[in-house]
Amino acid sequence: MDLGDAMAIRFGVLGTGRIGKVHAKAVTGNPGARLVAVADAMPAAAEALAAQYGCEVRSIEAIAAAKDIDAVVICTPTDTHADLIEMFVRAGKAVFCEKPIDLSLARVKQCLEVVRAENGTLMVGFNRRFDPHFQAVRAEIDKGTVGAVEMVVITSRDPGAPPVDYIARSGGIFRDMTIHDFDMARFLLGEEVAEVSAMASVLVDPAIGKAGDSDSVQVMLRTALGKMAVISNSRRATYGYDQRIEVHGSKGAVSAENQRPVSIEVATGAGYTRPPLHDFFMTRYTEAYAAEIAAFIDAMAGKAKASPSGEDGLLALALAEAALKSVAEGRVVRMSEII
Repeated sequence: MDLGDAMAIRFGVLGTGRIGKVHAKAVTGNPGARLVAVADAMPAAAEALAAQYGCEVRSIEAIAAAKDIDAVVICTPTDTHADLIEMFVRAGKAVFCEKPIDLSLARVKQCLEVVRAENGTLMVGFNRRFDPHFQAVRAEIDKGTVGAVEMVVITSRDPGAPPVDYIARSGGIFRDMTIHDFDMARFLLGEEVAEVSAMASVLVDPAIGKAGDSDSVQVMLRTALGKMAVISNSRRATYGYDQRIEVHGSKGAVSAENQRPVSIEVATGAGYTRPPLHDFFMTRYTEAYAAEIAAFIDAMAGKAKASPSGEDGLLALALAEAALKSVAEGRVVRMSEII
């Protein structure tokens, strides 16, 4: 891959919505990268982002054919991801794609076959792996501080539910929200999940149920060796963006607490108080978004493998499918039934 005279990785960003803006900021903030062009179906959105960062607006086809772009960040709607991944690996570009690759396991497998055939570079956007607090938990596991991992508890609750018209496009809570926690469970357990048991309810907004989805779920995962992970998800948390993990091992435990914009505690006659939690995933995970783009740049430079990989994206989606099947059939589902 020709990385240009300055050796900076030259990027195109596809999709200039909320997450596209986050990644554009991360790219332009990295000294090893340069944002060359953006594309979006809404010209005004693309032009605004291009003006902000001093880059060009181009069509997706022009970015694919461009000699001055080495990599793309795909932030377009989910139903375009697999087609765009295939287009750009065939064009010789490295690809960073927001999760999921597709809502269909069969389509994801087909897409990954193309990536392998083209010897392409693909990284999937599971940003929570790059959160410094969660990485510190993983570092303690790797050092052996807590011994062999036995149980993982993941709490993930959003301040509010997304618009109901988003539900159908997103694939539902398991494929859209819990998929991050499935990836985190794999990241922390250190071995693949063998069994999935899930329960789901509509407790937040009846309209979500009418749209065919749930807004409150509990999932239990178990590996072949008996390690377990429990995931608690809700589309409502009145107190802010609730993101916690705990890992229990044979020698001890390690946990990551909720984060706040500022970490202070005030003590008065009325008691102890602390500022509220972050109220939005983009502010909670600002550092993670920057770190994952840095990791992608390192992968392109040959310093590390692209991780999370397309295979990680496939396995997280497979866990979501198993959870859906468990809810529908009211039973434990073995992963051998899914993939």
